[in-house]
Amino acid sequence: MADAGRRSRRGGAVLLSAQAVRVLGQIGTLVVLARLLPPSAFGLLAMVAAIGTILDLVKEFGLSAATIQKHDITQAQVSALFWINSGMGAALGGGLFLAAPLLADFYGQPELTDVARWMSLAFVASGLTVQHWALLRRQMRFVTIAGLETTGDFVSFAAGIGLALAGAGYWALVVQRLCGPLLLLAGSWLLCRWRPDLPRPTAGVRALLGYGASVTASQLAVAFARSIDQILIGWLWGPALLGLYERTTRLLMMPVNAVGAPVYAAAMPALSRLVDQPARYRSLFGQVMQKIALLTMPAFALSAVTADWVVGILFGPSWEQAVPLVVLFSIAATSLPVAQSAGLLYLTHARTTEMLRSNLIDASLCVVSILAGLHWGVDGVAASLAAVGVLVRMPLAFWLATRRGPVPVGVIWRAIAPPATAALAVAVSVGALREFLQAPTVAALAATVAVALSAMSLALLAWPETRREIQALMSSGKLLRPSASG
Repeated sequence: MADAGRRSRRGGAVLLSAQAVRVLGQIGTLVVLARLLPPSAFGLLAMVAAIGTILDLVKEFGLSAATIQKHDITQAQVSALFWINSGMGAALGGGLFLAAPLLADFYGQPELTDVARWMSLAFVASGLTVQHWALLRRQMRFVTIAGLETTGDFVSFAAGIGLALAGAGYWALVVQRLCGPLLLLAGSWLLCRWRPDLPRPTAGVRALLGYGASVTASQLAVAFARSIDQILIGWLWGPALLGLYERTTRLLMMPVNAVGAPVYAAAMPALSRLVDQPARYRSLFGQVMQKIALLTMPAFALSAVTADWVVGILFGPSWEQAVPLVVLFSIAATSLPVAQSAGLLYLTHARTTEMLRSNLIDASLCVVSILAGLHWGVDGVAASLAAVGVLVRMPLAFWLATRRGPVPVGVIWRAIAPPATAALAVAVSVGALREFLQAPTVAALAATVAVALSAMSLALLAWPETRREIQALMSSGKLLRPSASG
């Protein structure tokens, strides 16, 4: 308990370092595969993945969060949750296997039958992994987590690229998707020594299921809102346009997940242990929000004003249609990581009913945005999501999350104000520079990076709290070090 904040910051640093390596691998793989495979191959996988995202949450049923959040969970309770997750994974995998022909008919793509049936194996594997993974996170074994995730990613990358080079087409993407869950299953069972008891009735499981059900309902609302655009685009315009849209979304979601996932994983167990210490909780939460914003907002501002370079360098000229999507998704992504992180306030205080209500509201706004933009094609969908995300969904998420609890909404706004200022400075300065730089030569890229870093640094130095953070970073090199005021 006394060491929770330090362990969280150290664990967050470990996970962020590993995530940086993983993201480089992901970007490299994305670039190579985008040049080896047509957009329609990615669209075909996205048709299954959009539905798989929703089913994956049902399989987990929020029970990993329940295991992490409950202070006094027992062996018998974790065993019961394991068998529930395993059963759900097997049931969903079997359901997807049987429903594969219907999915192929819905999209009008006969090859989806075999693709969906092979992808169903991932649900069975991940159902057997949920509780081992939750225990590793509960125990803050962040080096183990980082090692497993990084190994799984790079084996998947190698398999996907190797098969694509061999001419396997979209099957390269299928194998890439399957490698990760199977390797995490083997690795988590090998490195987490916990083993489940035989199934039997267990006291206290009903309360954990109630917690998990609320978490799952909330996450399902979010997952549906994030998947409905790809489902509709695939249904209306086919795999080629969906592949273009999905690859662009994935490119921009990589840094969101690269920052959000490890910080979230490190912060949740630490914050859960500080719920009875409001001052320490409030301080750590403010630091988490500011670090996430610092790592994402300026970077997305830069990608928005250099979108043509990003697409040309990473995907090549055949993906030129993706340039407007990169601009719009970059704008949307400036608000997404911090809005998502507000959910920590619900989970760590077991405010799952409130989280469900908040996520249902957010999902409704997201769906309305998508439907409003469909008339103008994929660019219209992206523009609508960007505008509503920044102007409506993010402020509303902050307000709803802070209506109760130890963190007032002003703490969040003060935490993200310096990064938001830095992002604006980067967009303005680099946007002005782009008037003189058209081609992404080495000199142009170097000048752009220099201007962006200078603008960001000057904007951050204007704020006293970030001046202290910069001094701490320069003196220690630790990303998640507490500020002097914390």
